[in-house]
Amino acid sequence: MRAGLRRDDPAALIDPPRLPRPLPKALTESQVDALLAAPAVDTPEGLRDRAMLELMYAAGLRVSELVNLPANAVNLRRGWSGCWARAARSGWYRLARSRSTGSSATSTKVRPQLAGGKPVPADAQGNVPLFLTAQRHAPTRQAYWQALKRHAAVAGIDPRRVTPHGVRHSFATHLLNHGADLRALQLLLGHASLSTTQIYTLVAREHLQRLHARHHPRG
Repeated sequence: MRAGLRRDDPAALIDPPRLPRPLPKALTESQVDALLAAPAVDTPEGLRDRAMLELMYAAGLRVSELVNLPANAVNLRRGWSGCWARAARSGWYRLARSRSTGSSATSTKVRPQLAGGKPVPADAQGNVPLFLTAQRHAPTRQAYWQALKRHAAVAGIDPRRVTPHGVRHSFATHLLNHGADLRALQLLLGHASLSTTQIYTLVAREHLQRLHARHHPRG
């Protein structure tokens, strides 16, 4: 057809090959622990970064949701965080609780962000950002990305393997590995369709295969 020898395309009705969907790259639980402990809490920036990391991993937030989170979306007394990813749908997330004390471990990191400080101007929607830079503005997605790379290096993790979306993937993967329901995970991630969430079942299946190989007598 390209050479002009025929008018119809003999390949027009042939389905193109489907490319495999890349699996989300999740951190291990020990890597997440090291990453959360990397920011120094003796500086305002370190305290902010620790709180942002804790909240992102506790709630599986997108980076855009995290940096734009308004202060009035967090209820530390009740242990809830609310995010508005899209105008048509809101999401509410339970903050992580400490295994030892039963109190909200994430709340203890976020609480200093709400204590005192100079007045912060509200945005066009009347919201005051929860997380602030030294210039008293909400951090940008790019700035948070760079901070995440720095903390990954401190934690001994290859910075090339750590992205904000990777922390969200880790949240979803670890929940599935510990027995979370796929439909509940869909709600927590804010996916409109369950098919989007089902890619995590492949990650969980790989985990089960490794578990079987490591513990089965004939693995």
